[in-house]
Amino acid sequence: MTKFIFVTGGVVSGLGKGITSASIGLLMKARGYKTTNIKIDPYLNYDAGTMNPYQHGEVFVLEDGGEVDLDLGNYERFLDTNLTFDHNITTGKVYSTVIEKERKGEYLGATVQVIPHITDEIKRRIREIAKDYDIVVVEIGGTVGDIESMPFLEAARQMQLEEGRGNVAFVHVTYVPKLKVVGEQKTKPTQHSVKELRSLGIQPDAIVARSEDPLEESARKKISLFTNVPEEAVISAYDVEDTYEVPLLLEREGLGKYLTKRLGLEDREPDLKEWEKMVAKYKALQDTVEIAIVGKYVKLTDSYLSIKEALKHASVSNEVKVKIRWVEAEDVEEHGTKLLEGVDGIIVPGGFGARGSEGKILTIRYARENDIPFLGICFGFQLTVVEFARNVLEMKGAHSTEIDPQTPYPVVDLMPEQRNLDRLGGTMRLGAYPVKIKKGTLAYSLYGRELVYERHRHRWEVNPDYIEAFEKAGLVFSGIAGDDERRMEILELPDKRYFIATQFHPEFKSRPMRPAPVFHGLVKAAKEYKQEK
Repeated sequence: MTKFIFVTGGVVSGLGKGITSASIGLLMKARGYKTTNIKIDPYLNYDAGTMNPYQHGEVFVLEDGGEVDLDLGNYERFLDTNLTFDHNITTGKVYSTVIEKERKGEYLGATVQVIPHITDEIKRRIREIAKDYDIVVVEIGGTVGDIESMPFLEAARQMQLEEGRGNVAFVHVTYVPKLKVVGEQKTKPTQHSVKELRSLGIQPDAIVARSEDPLEESARKKISLFTNVPEEAVISAYDVEDTYEVPLLLEREGLGKYLTKRLGLEDREPDLKEWEKMVAKYKALQDTVEIAIVGKYVKLTDSYLSIKEALKHASVSNEVKVKIRWVEAEDVEEHGTKLLEGVDGIIVPGGFGARGSEGKILTIRYARENDIPFLGICFGFQLTVVEFARNVLEMKGAHSTEIDPQTPYPVVDLMPEQRNLDRLGGTMRLGAYPVKIKKGTLAYSLYGRELVYERHRHRWEVNPDYIEAFEKAGLVFSGIAGDDERRMEILELPDKRYFIATQFHPEFKSRPMRPAPVFHGLVKAAKEYKQEK
């Protein structure tokens, strides 16, 4: 019988429900249970693909091309697994299916309503995934009390009734503030949040109390008393230096042990040795390198969450801590490349649209001419081609047709099949595609094999008409698409210490114990460059 753990959030958003859910998943997997995570997003969008990163942070791309919430990236990293598009349930998907069924006449003349039709569809989607697992952790996005998450909470309540209380547990993540004026932790917001949850028919089994400092004993007792949750199940989740510490903190607090007991499972000793080693190694790092990320969404650094994490993974593998210098691409346009002085490496990440593109091109030129370790990703790869065309091949006005449709040198252009589309959602080159790597190149030395699968999210491509000119001038296309040789995937400059760019997003497959090769290489080159300086 599959066991379900629903994770809800109260008081405020942004408490770390995603990290809590990922951590619970890891603690169950570490006990030898086949575990997966589902994320429910109550917004009406069908998927995260058309949302601005300032709304919800980065759009994470799965192997199957699903464009999803960044929490699924956390799940993949913590559980070292590949999820599918079905692991992300949105209001948009649920209503789409129900309306489609209604139009087909599948409801036999019934009045189609939130209960039972919408809630049934939510439960169907959760159970569909659950078939192959011992434990499913389901995170319900938003905050209890939000109008849009009501049908999902109702579906979760019904599932406990239908599956049996012994097979469904609820974990509620809340906030315990400490008011400077009185200097004590306040439990009232948690009490009210649980009251709200109980009014919907859900009694939490455990409370994960987020706070700056460890939960005081008096606060723990009070929360237990007023929320009807045993003291052992009131978990203190105080702020830690790094999110990878959270599973270890929750395990020390007894959450894993409590949940297995609550669900009638054998409490096995969790195997967290490798994870503990990785966390200890990261925390002990003394030496640093500074890497600049030059982007257009740097005011919300979660827009580049997977890049931050990939740098962390590469920090551990290279035994040097990466400090990130966040640089707004438009500031480079205004103030010049002096904003990049002193850095040991540079990343130009993905991002759609014209804003900041000239600043990114200036950055790429600065990295190339000063031989600073450089990594370009997606749009960064395309702009590297533009920079090379303009400043090495002297193609004045060269650009991507995405930014300048009238450019005299369209070095980056749409493939014919991408023209005249009337829908933007889900129509890009999305998900994992094969990349063939040429032997004897930097890319081959990083990957160590000729065929890899990497995740994509783009519409424009390097224009095949210009490839010969680029290669004559010394630019090497070391990776091409395994399914379509017209598509360039990796470029590099062999005469530089480390200058590489990828059309795909290597950060999406980086894992704490297995950093993405191009990130490992970048941090290694930055470390060596710093030592030479």
